[in-house]
Amino acid sequence: MAIKSDLWIRRMAAEGMIEPFEASQVREGDVGRVISYGTSSYGYDVRCADEFKIFTNINSAIVDPKNFDSNSFVDLKSDVCIIPPNSFALARTVEYFRIPRSVLTICLGKSTYARCGIIVNVTPLEPEWEGHVTLEFSNTTPLPAKIYANEGVAQILFLESDEVCGTSYKDRGGKYQGQRGVTLPKS
Repeated sequence: MAIKSDLWIRRMAAEGMIEPFEASQVREGDVGRVISYGTSSYGYDVRCADEFKIFTNINSAIVDPKNFDSNSFVDLKSDVCIIPPNSFALARTVEYFRIPRSVLTICLGKSTYARCGIIVNVTPLEPEWEGHVTLEFSNTTPLPAKIYANEGVAQILFLESDEVCGTSYKDRGGKYQGQRGVTLPKS
């Protein structure tokens, strides 16, 4: 596998791999400087949409990935999200992805957030997966932390194989195929 360059990313985006697609690195917005997003040298910096699910334990629930209680979240639609200390929030990307059959992606949080103790977690996007990417923001600090909607939060790296995979995410009928919006765990 090889990491793909900005030229490859532009070509794939023209084929509908990333929508909406920003062909350059954006650093200025309507209100001044923003945390950058768009095409980078060997990846694509994704934006966080303005839909958030903030974890709360008001119901004293147990976090169980096989039986997740959606009441453990408070929904918020806003330009910013404040994550309580030592807690987390879920969001989604502005961008919708359609991953080619010969490609696997790895996503890493942007250093601007990491340097503030905010960890962005995303699992790999598998061959032929499509949808909005669900983002998890962990606030590892003892203070509230702020996430900005419509600005860069993580970088997607694209790895292309010399051959297509034998069984893709779509072939397996993956449970998160075609997800839209912030998607909670499914058992």
